[in-house]
Amino acid sequence: MCGRYVVTSPVSKTKKIVKSAIKVQDIENYNAHPYQNLPVIKKYSNGNTLENLKWGMIPSWSKNKDFKPLINARLETINEKISFKKLIKLSRCVVIADGFYEWKREEKNKTPYYFLRKDKKNIYFAGIYQNNEFCLITEKASENVNEIHHRQPVILNETDINKYLNIEIEGSIFLKDCKKPSLDFYEIAKDVNKPTNNNISLIQKI
Repeated sequence: MCGRYVVTSPVSKTKKIVKSAIKVQDIENYNAHPYQNLPVIKKYSNGNTLENLKWGMIPSWSKNKDFKPLINARLETINEKISFKKLIKLSRCVVIADGFYEWKREEKNKTPYYFLRKDKKNIYFAGIYQNNEFCLITEKASENVNEIHHRQPVILNETDINKYLNIEIEGSIFLKDCKKPSLDFYEIAKDVNKPTNNNISLIQKI
């Protein structure tokens, strides 16, 4: 799964691929976490926009007020789950990021790592949304990421953003077939474990 990531200067980083930014500012968020409002790219008839949605989605069918919002959707089963199968067809979004965090479990110990593209370019997570909420799509980890965790977010190259947002293209098939960028990672301090910690020191290599 993916439950924490980094996003800095989202407006500046997406100005060439979106037509407008709606109530989004160039934030510096080194500990983006579920239930926050975070910048995502959505497609409208007059172009792409950058806007804030809440990370964590309560399915439309849920009548339980205590239902825990869904933050990830598995690519392998996205067309089968009642919560997601309509959204992957009609309600896709792309989430802008610098990198993301994952934890390696060894017995009772969890060690945090920071992941980023090898080419240091922006990261674009494939996502789905419903109303003002979104969740990330995950897939089986690539060979090197699997050293840390068995799952990872689906990451798009910038050139594939508009293809994914085009609902005339089968979303799940496109995500399975498109070329994914290579990732690097390194160990970081456990300060990231606390969501209220939010500064650039969180991504420093140790």
